[in-house]
Amino acid sequence: MIESTPTQATYPPLRLHIDGEWVGAGNRRTQPVLNPATGKPLGELPLVDAADLDRALAAAETGFDRWRRAKPTDRAAVLAGAARLLRERGDAISRNATLEEGKTFAEARDETLAAAALLDFYAGEAVRLYGRVLMRPPGQRTMVTREPIGPIAAFSPWNFPVHNPVRKLGAAIATGCSVILKPAEETPASAMAVMQALSEAGLPAGVAQLVFGIPDEVSRHLLASPIIRKLSFTGSTAVGKELMRLSADTVKKMTLELGGHAPVIVFDDCDLDRTVETLAAAKFRNAGQVCVSPTRFYVQDAVCDRFVEAITERSNRIRVADGLDDDAEMGPLANPRRPESVDSMIGTALSDGARLMTGGERIDDDGFFYRPTVLADVPIETRAMNEEPFGPVVLAARFATFDEAVDQANRLPYGLAAFAFTENGRRANHVADAIESGMVGINTARVGAADAPFQGVKQSGHGSEDGSEGLESCLVTKTIHMV
Repeated sequence: MIESTPTQATYPPLRLHIDGEWVGAGNRRTQPVLNPATGKPLGELPLVDAADLDRALAAAETGFDRWRRAKPTDRAAVLAGAARLLRERGDAISRNATLEEGKTFAEARDETLAAAALLDFYAGEAVRLYGRVLMRPPGQRTMVTREPIGPIAAFSPWNFPVHNPVRKLGAAIATGCSVILKPAEETPASAMAVMQALSEAGLPAGVAQLVFGIPDEVSRHLLASPIIRKLSFTGSTAVGKELMRLSADTVKKMTLELGGHAPVIVFDDCDLDRTVETLAAAKFRNAGQVCVSPTRFYVQDAVCDRFVEAITERSNRIRVADGLDDDAEMGPLANPRRPESVDSMIGTALSDGARLMTGGERIDDDGFFYRPTVLADVPIETRAMNEEPFGPVVLAARFATFDEAVDQANRLPYGLAAFAFTENGRRANHVADAIESGMVGINTARVGAADAPFQGVKQSGHGSEDGSEGLESCLVTKTIHMV
C-alpha cells in the first residue's frame, strides 16, 4: 500500500461551497460516500436543499457581475495559481480520488496533472479572446465582440473526479462567467480539492459554487432559473435529453458530452503487437469506465483469431487490486451498480452466442471488482453491442471489407470517439473521413489534449470542451454597428 505522508491527508470532511463559504452538514440530508475497493463508507456528504440552491443562484448572479469586469490577466492568474496548487498537492488529491473512485493511484496522478495542464492552457487563452472590426466607409464601424454568456449550471460525472470539474470550471472562469457546479455525489473530495485550489488562488466569492444533492432536484431547480444562461453536462444520453427538455423553457445554451460506444476497426495490415498493447491499455484504463474507451472491436478476418488470442493473453496478465496497491494495474468499478450492469450485459451476450475468452465474473472481494473480460464472435444484435457496457469488457466481432467495417462503426446513434488501426496511409485517410464521430484516433487510443476540442456528434452531444473551442462555448457574439 502507498504510505500516508504529511502531503497525503486523510479523507477530508465533506462540504458544500457557496458564495465563498464552506458549508457543512448541519441539519441537511446526507448520504455516505463509499470506497469502491472495500464497500465501506469514507464519509457523509451534505446534500443541498432549496434554500441552498437559491443562495447559490444569487451568489452566481452577483459573482458574474463582478467577474465579467475582471481583467483577463487577473482571470489568468487565478487559473495558473490553481494549476500550481494542484501540482503541489498532487499526491494527496490523487490518493483521495483513488479512495472514492477506485482507479489506480498512477491513473489518478496522471489525471490530476492533466487537470493542472488544462488550467494552465485556459490561463493562456484567457488573454486571447478576440473579436474583429469589419471594413466600412470612413467614419463607420462594425465590431464583432465576444462576451461571457453568464452564470452556468454545470454537472460532471464520477469517472474522472478531478479532471471533469476542471473542464467545467476552467473555461467558464477564463471567459468571465460564474458557475454552479454539481459534481457526482460518489466523488466529492476530488471536486472539493479543485474548488479549494481556485479559492486559494484568488477566485472571488460567488464566481464558483460547489453543490451536491439529489440530481433531479438540483437540475430542476437550477435550470428553471432565468439566472442560469447555459447548461454544461457530461453524462448519459438519457439524462442529457431530460436536461435539454428542462432547459428548453428558458432557451439556454448547452454543451453536452453524452454517451458513447466507441468502435475500433482493426485492419489486417496493422502492427498487431502494438495494436493489442495500445488497445488493452486503453480498454482497461479506469476499469473501462471512460466515455471514449474502445468498446466495439471490429477485426478483419485475416487477423481476428490472432488478435483475440493476443488481447485475451494480455487481459489475463492485468493485476486487479485496490488502486492504492503499488502494483495495481486496474482497480474496482466505481460503485455497486457497475458490476451488476456489466454482469447482466455479459450474460445476455453469452446467451446470444458470444464466446467467453476470459473474465466474465466478479472477483470475490469486499469491493466492486470485476475481471477483465474478452468476448469473441459477439452478435451485433446483443445488448452490449448496442448499449455502452462502461466496464472492462472487450467485445470482438469479425468483418471482411472496408465498407462493412465503416457501416458497423456508424451503425449506432452515438459518435463520441472512434479508433482505427492500419499501416496503410491511404486507408487511414479514408477511414478517418468515413467515421461519424467527434474524435477519431488512428493508430492511437489518445483522443484528448488540453489544446484540442473534445466533443461528440449525433446523440453523443454537441458543443466542445477543451481547446479554444471550449472557451467559445462560454461566450456569446455581439455585433455593434456604428455610424
